[in-house]
Parts: sequence; C-alpha cells; structure tokens
Amino acid sequence: MRFRLTPQETSFFDLFAAAADNLLTGSKLLMELLAADPATRVEIADRMRAAEHAGDDATHAIFHQLNSSFVTPFDREDIYRLASRLDDVMDFMEEAVDLVVLYEIDELPKGVAEQIEVLGRAAELTAEAMPHLRTMRHLTEYWIEVNRLENQADQIHRRLLAHLFNGTYPTLEVMKLKQVVDVLEEAADAFEHVANTVESIVVKES
Repeated sequence: MRFRLTPQETSFFDLFAAAADNLLTGSKLLMELLAADPATRVEIADRMRAAEHAGDDATHAIFHQLNSSFVTPFDREDIYRLASRLDDVMDFMEEAVDLVVLYEIDELPKGVAEQIEVLGRAAELTAEAMPHLRTMRHLTEYWIEVNRLENQADQIHRRLLAHLFNGTYPTLEVMKLKQVVDVLEEAADAFEHVANTVESIVVKES
C-alpha cells in the first residue's frame, strides 16, 4: 500500500460500513417477505422503503463528505463508484419487494427463496468486508466468494425462467413473476459490481 504523508478523512469508512449494514437489513426484509402472509406484505414494503431511504441518506452523506474533503483515503472516483454501487443493490431489493406488493402476488416460485438466500449471503459478506477497507487487507476471499455467489444466482435465475415458461402459469402471472425474478437477479449482479469495485480499489492502492 502506498505510504501517504497527509492525514486522511476516516469517516468515509464508517459511512461505507453503514451503507453495507443497511443492505443486510434489506436482505432480511426480503427473507421476511418470503415467509409473510400476503396481507402483511404492505407493512414489510413500508419498512423496506424506509431502509431504501436510509441507504439514500448514506449515499448522500458520502457524496457530501467527498465534496467537502481535501484529502480522501483513496481515489475520489472510486469513492463515488463504490457508494453508487452499494446504493444500486438497495434500490433493486426495494424494487423487488414493491413489485410483489403492487402485483398482489400470492405465491412466489420456490426458486425465489434460493435467490433471496444468495442475496442474504452476499449482504453478510459485504457488511463484513467494508470495515477492512481501512487496511485494504483480508478482502480477497470476499470478492471471490461474491463472484461465486453471482454465478450461482445466474444458474438459479435461468432455472426460474425455464420454470415460468413451462406452461404452469397463466401468461399475465408469468409477466409479473418474471419482473420480480429479473430484479432479484439484478440485485445479485449489483453485489458483484460492489465486490469488483472493492477489488479494483485494493489493486490500485496496493
């Protein structure tokens, strides 16, 4: 890691950790939605929306800190990119919950539970990884595992699409469910983008 002669603003690390912890909250709400009675999903969606707003607040705080800091712990472009990609994950998770409620989907295909489990594990890994940005150490296993999880999510997504198009569901229901599973797949992709950004930062700073 490059030796720096100037002091660094350390609150970025706390803000990144808070944003990642919020993703963990979102993944838990997804899991809660999966097991919930359809009548209680609106309340879960309200809590997910609040979590998404908290994520926006964390992102805006990072951008504000970025604009007001002369010295940053790593490149400004990387700080902006990492904050934006953490925010993307939350947006996709919130969108998935919102779609389930808006479309009044009573029962989700079994494979959706597998998607949400993958997202939960990726959220755990991301929350564990963010504090290590302070030292840029012990992060290799994080991005390797998140990339593996994204490959797993791709396979689950393909199986779900095959299931949706096998004639089991009415056409309108297929359209609704496909939107949900596609957005959950986008959330998995977004977790990988976060991990790839962390890898790029570590390589650049080493």
